[in-house]
Amino acid sequence: MSPELADDDPKKWTYSDHARAKHAILHTYLGAWFPILGRWHPKLVVYDGAPAQALAVRDGRIAAIGDSPGISALAGPSTRVIDLSGRTVIPGLIDSHIHAIRAGLSYTTEVHWFDVRTLKEALARIRAAAKTAPRGSWLVVAGGWTDRQFREDRPPTQAELAAAAPDHHVYIQLLYIKVLLDAGGADALGIAGNSEWAARLTIERDRDGKPTGWLSGDNRAISDLFNLLPRPTFAQKLEGTRAFFRTLNAMGITGVSDPGGYNLEIPDYQPLFQVWREHGLTLRVRYSLSAPRRDRELEDFKELTQVLPMGFGDDWLRFNGIGENVTWGLYNNDNPSDAQKEQLYEVLRWAVSRGMTATFHWHNDRPVHHLLEVLARVNAETPIAKLRWSVAHLNDASPETLKRLKAMGVGWLVQNAFYFRGEAFLGQRGADAARLVPPLASALRLKLPVGGGTDAHRVMAPNPFVSLQWMLDGKTISAVAMRAPEELPTRIEALRLYTQGSAWFSFEESSRGALAVGQLADLAVLSRDYLGVPIEQIGGTVSLLTMVGGRIVYADGPYAALEEKQH
Repeated sequence: MSPELADDDPKKWTYSDHARAKHAILHTYLGAWFPILGRWHPKLVVYDGAPAQALAVRDGRIAAIGDSPGISALAGPSTRVIDLSGRTVIPGLIDSHIHAIRAGLSYTTEVHWFDVRTLKEALARIRAAAKTAPRGSWLVVAGGWTDRQFREDRPPTQAELAAAAPDHHVYIQLLYIKVLLDAGGADALGIAGNSEWAARLTIERDRDGKPTGWLSGDNRAISDLFNLLPRPTFAQKLEGTRAFFRTLNAMGITGVSDPGGYNLEIPDYQPLFQVWREHGLTLRVRYSLSAPRRDRELEDFKELTQVLPMGFGDDWLRFNGIGENVTWGLYNNDNPSDAQKEQLYEVLRWAVSRGMTATFHWHNDRPVHHLLEVLARVNAETPIAKLRWSVAHLNDASPETLKRLKAMGVGWLVQNAFYFRGEAFLGQRGADAARLVPPLASALRLKLPVGGGTDAHRVMAPNPFVSLQWMLDGKTISAVAMRAPEELPTRIEALRLYTQGSAWFSFEESSRGALAVGQLADLAVLSRDYLGVPIEQIGGTVSLLTMVGGRIVYADGPYAALEEKQH
């Protein structure tokens, strides 16, 4: 007979039921030797306890976890047993601030430079895309790269684009700083000779005064420039959404919180909703709504949420409030007027009355008092701690700011922006300031809620292991060390920020983010031992098997045959 737990056991389940137990058990094979540790070593990461050796899954949740002999003894003839060969297993990673919905819309119609380390290879990707794209169409690199990642330590030139794709238009966006167009690109977009665009963009020129093809501007100008590009079809948006989510699965990501933001309009949520309706999601999506129109924020939020209450959805897709652009007057504005702050106050009073979570985009500590004053005013009327509001970015948060956030129960969303832009901050503010950005360990000592993330895919590549490596060593992509040792978290602390920490912001820290009985079976089997490899190797980690709710949504290498394809 198949082993079976008693009916009154809180973990009651049986392996004799094939339909309910086909993913029922994972166990590590302890015959693998780890020379770094010098001993046989279980690798299932358990917070606040010794690593486990095995776990069992039933009905999408972890039903048991413990030593390999004990879990294996529960297996029956219909149990699927996955031999992990001593590999490290972590809770599924949750990016707490990533523009995943927007990235998916155009993912399969873009060229990506996330992982290339030479300009030669980057241009080769342009050349390869040109071979299949229709003549005269646009080849787009929407972001997620920096010239510092290239061995050549420089961005491409217009002449190199012409050589790589002579029969195509090319658009290359560098963060939200500037854009490189091919020689005919400005005419094709309709901005050449346009006085309005001339006032918004700066034309970069070489030593001889000739335009280089690079155009610089502020965030809004670069975002509006992107909007001039041809839009993908709905079918391409669906394909891109599925493909981008699978790319995230390959990095061990099982959940995202998406804050809306630039270049994401209300109709753009429809591809996501369709994939959800078709039961095709491979990760859990928690999404916010940004204000679509300037000076109509409260009106629009009221209209959009009439039939969209806070938390509406299911375990796969759920509405998680408003932001990151709550009001236009306090979005990328370091000097808001009293009228603009009053506008935010009115929106937030309404949000409190609706039990609505909110997330705020704010870059610098010096002017953050404008935002905090409004939050404090709302909090004085009705405590906001239970709503789990958050501030994203704020890399140079001061001790005073962290304490103010903590006092109001507001959390902090941290991304690895300085992995790309650390040297710029170092040059502007100096080494003393750079040693404290971001003050991760200080926030942990305060017990401030913190979530990890990337802010991908315009300003950063979406790789969570690159972000984790940066959390641990504070080094830029050029290996320049910035953050002081006293502000570096431990490996477990960093991992918790990217799992339980992120789950806190959607009220789910008790249901996901840990390998524990009763939690959702979201996990990743890693190619490298996150706990043991040198820190500089963590960024090269990938997932060999990613499970969400007991379903194997991604598998590669020795597990490739286990991936469950969507139909």
